[in-house]
Amino acid sequence: MAALWLGASKILRRPVSDAEPYPHVCGRLLAADDSLSGRPVRLDRRDCAACTRESYQRQHEHSLPAPPSVPADTSPAAQERTRSMSDNPLLTAALAHAGRGWHVFPLRPDDKRPAFPDHAADDCNGRDPRCRAAGRHLGWEPRATTDPDRIRRAWTARPYGIGVACGPSRLVVIDLDVPKDGTDGPTGMDTLTDLAATHGGTVEPTFTVRTGRGGTHLYYRHPKTGPALRNTAGTLGSMVDTRAAGGYVVAAGSTVAGRPYTVEQDTDPAPLHAWLADLLAPAPLPPQRPVVVDLPGGRERAYVRTAVDRECARVTSAPDHHNDNLYRASVALGQLVAGGALSADEASTALEHAGAAAGLRQAAVLRTIASGFKAGAARPRQVAA
Repeated sequence: MAALWLGASKILRRPVSDAEPYPHVCGRLLAADDSLSGRPVRLDRRDCAACTRESYQRQHEHSLPAPPSVPADTSPAAQERTRSMSDNPLLTAALAHAGRGWHVFPLRPDDKRPAFPDHAADDCNGRDPRCRAAGRHLGWEPRATTDPDRIRRAWTARPYGIGVACGPSRLVVIDLDVPKDGTDGPTGMDTLTDLAATHGGTVEPTFTVRTGRGGTHLYYRHPKTGPALRNTAGTLGSMVDTRAAGGYVVAAGSTVAGRPYTVEQDTDPAPLHAWLADLLAPAPLPPQRPVVVDLPGGRERAYVRTAVDRECARVTSAPDHHNDNLYRASVALGQLVAGGALSADEASTALEHAGAAAGLRQAAVLRTIASGFKAGAARPRQVAA
């Protein structure tokens, strides 16, 4: 009797002979009975021996001698990697979405999470090839593409899910949820219909996707004028979220936890209704006048010193979300820098020390400070003598 890959057999719930290459198990669920923690675990690429082997082969393929002639690899894993477009529905769907002008990127197989990058901005060490080429951390949004060649390379390598980046695609997607576990209550579609009636609007037919859990995604074209719309959660009402700039949706053709996303109405996305655009528009900033803090007795330096200490303490004393707090502190001190009350070197040095004390990587600290200073410069704050 042939020996088995025991781990793969447990994960895939079938005998896997060691006569075949170790199969891909990434994206699969390791049952609670088989995990050390006693809880179900969704396996990542780093947990997959097949991914590790392929990564090693890619890194060394140019330094190794040509292998001797061998029969074609007809294993299931090889067939999965080399499927042509005619029998690769995920590749076909990804190319179709890109053909509409929608920027797509790989999701982890049978999952909602982006496949790349596999690290957060704070943990970027420059080893990722695309981060290294860009000279900075490159998230999923700038990696999204309509390039057919890049799409073919990705979706013939592995059965990735498909994400559509809404911002680059100029889309606003209304995500209409349904109550979980069959409980009673209004659906997202009920909320949207009532909202339309309240504002004298309608819900016109548009490109529509049925989600894996029975919800609905309504695709609309982003308005050509007005402010850039961003993601919202519950802004329009119960069971209604939106995805726009900075957000993405799982595209039709994908599955999540074995449940498919399917096209329910195949038509071009309609323009976003004016009444919806008005409700989703971000609140305008107040008039951007310099803020002057009037202090008697020429104590402006004492005020500035206290402000610096307070903002640095915001970073170092926070129990978590240190990078978010560093950004807020950088915005606050950036306002003083823009107003001339504090030098950029003084502020940057203090914030760098605070970021390091909070355990953040230096590269991430410098990026965050620069971003915060840029935002703070839009609303300079002056200190009167």
